[in-house]
Amino acid sequence: DRVLHKRSGVSAQTREKIDRIITELNYQPNLLARRLASRKIINLATLIPKVSGETSFWEAPLKGIKQAESEIRQYGIRVEKYFFDQDDCSSFVKQTQLILKSNFDGILMAPTFTEEAILFTNLLKERNIPYVFINSDIPNQDSLCYIGPHLYRSGYLAANLISYLVREEDRILVVNIATGYDLILRKEEAFIEYFRDNRKHNKISRVNIHEMDYASMARSLSNELSQYNDVKLIFVASSRVSMVAHYLKESKKDILLVGYDFLKENIEYLKEGIIDFLICQKPVDQAYKGIMALYQKLALEATVEEVQFMPIDIITRENYIFYQN
Repeated sequence: DRVLHKRSGVSAQTREKIDRIITELNYQPNLLARRLASRKIINLATLIPKVSGETSFWEAPLKGIKQAESEIRQYGIRVEKYFFDQDDCSSFVKQTQLILKSNFDGILMAPTFTEEAILFTNLLKERNIPYVFINSDIPNQDSLCYIGPHLYRSGYLAANLISYLVREEDRILVVNIATGYDLILRKEEAFIEYFRDNRKHNKISRVNIHEMDYASMARSLSNELSQYNDVKLIFVASSRVSMVAHYLKESKKDILLVGYDFLKENIEYLKEGIIDFLICQKPVDQAYKGIMALYQKLALEATVEEVQFMPIDIITRENYIFYQN
């Protein structure tokens, strides 16, 4: 034990002999046993959006957090959960302030609000607290790791898929339903770039809808569609695609619809044929792997892979029954 931990009280001859035995046997300390013996509690915090009336997306990452927590609780890992309103930047800031007041060893977060998340992570870096990003990344922020979709590739794939559904004279409407726009913008840029790269000349219109209630969304969408009567397909670059599906069903408009995420409300419209394709990126696994990355770093002193991209899956009404988040 003294040799392994480089403590004093061992002669040079004995230390050399033990080092030789360690090398010959390829001995590795049992870090898990050491963890149990130490009885030291590691406290983690998670900061993700709360489930809202417009989208149940964040139920999935919460499930992943709870699953990981149940597996590592016996090793002295405690997870405290914080939630913010993804449509209210001030609620994110308030939760970061509460986290900073406590003595956490590691943080898992969804950096929905980029500038505010950077301010928060700068303070975490000052305190040498490791943090993991899930669902969306902020480059060059020295996170322990990022676990989530490749946003650019996700948008590019969506455009590739859609190119098979429309003719070159058809108009595509990109609908962004969100208050924060940074993350969706990366998908949208890739989406448009695909058409440019492949010399496809579809007319692409965009509408940003910042009001999250259905009535406001329906008014904005109706105004847009009345302006353009040649829209063949709508692409929603977020999980709120069910709101657009509701509108199309209610207004009896025959427009193809592609959006994101394997949610109950989205699956219902997929089964009805109102949503044609869903693009999904394993949100349960994102959060589960994020907690386990912090565990590996803090409890097992293991090296963590810095970027872990999730698969980009395409779900239809023919295969949804076999899919799991």
